[in-house]
Amino acid sequence: LLSTLLVLDRTASRRRASLAPPAGAALPVVTVQLPIFNEETVVRRLIDAVAALDYPRSRLQIQVLDDSTDGTRQLVDEIVARWRSLGRWISVLRRTDRSEFKAGALRAGLAQAAGEFVAIFDADFLPGHDWLRRSLAPFLVEGGERVGVVQTRWAHLNEEASPLTRAQALGLDGHFAVEQHARSAAGLLLTFNGTAGVWRRACVEDAGNWRGVTLSEDLDLSLRAQMRGWRVHYLPDVSVPAELP
Repeated sequence: LLSTLLVLDRTASRRRASLAPPAGAALPVVTVQLPIFNEETVVRRLIDAVAALDYPRSRLQIQVLDDSTDGTRQLVDEIVARWRSLGRWISVLRRTDRSEFKAGALRAGLAQAAGEFVAIFDADFLPGHDWLRRSLAPFLVEGGERVGVVQTRWAHLNEEASPLTRAQALGLDGHFAVEQHARSAAGLLLTFNGTAGVWRRACVEDAGNWRGVTLSEDLDLSLRAQMRGWRVHYLPDVSVPAELP
């Protein structure tokens, strides 16, 4: 097992060394979608973190897809209004019903998205300022034309909070540090994990868009995309911490 992991790590290191956007390349327009439902305790830090991403303001559209039914709605409006007054391209999208839940919200947001690429964060994630630039690299380098989605690794904000959070962290680390890493290095089927990733919009549309007919809309779209010839690219050295329940 150790020798296998060392080989995978060397392979990944060579791949990472080649993942740098061409010098002087024009950055594409990116839409960041934040699907929210009753997340009053964490929504402020999420929006603040996304608004602070190191990316040109004119090329970063932020959509807060708010299906909330509690005080989150008023809080979201206040936060978004503050960032809009500071020049951020940010808006709130609300639906009259929650049909198809998260998948329905993502599809509705995509219909109004301006970006060539679409990043997605669940409410309990906290991206670093350089996350977007690093995550776009696999799309922009030579040979990246068929990369449909880039998934980054999940990290943890509160791993040591309790035995429950430690157990969850262990399971998630096994998935992201071993399973996803090995599948990526071996060229096997990969899955988007629902958050902390970037989709090429053309891939989402070509694969049939988000569908709420399953509870695993992320797995569903990932497999449909790969059946259409798109690739899922995993970046084990780019992480986003999240709060474990």
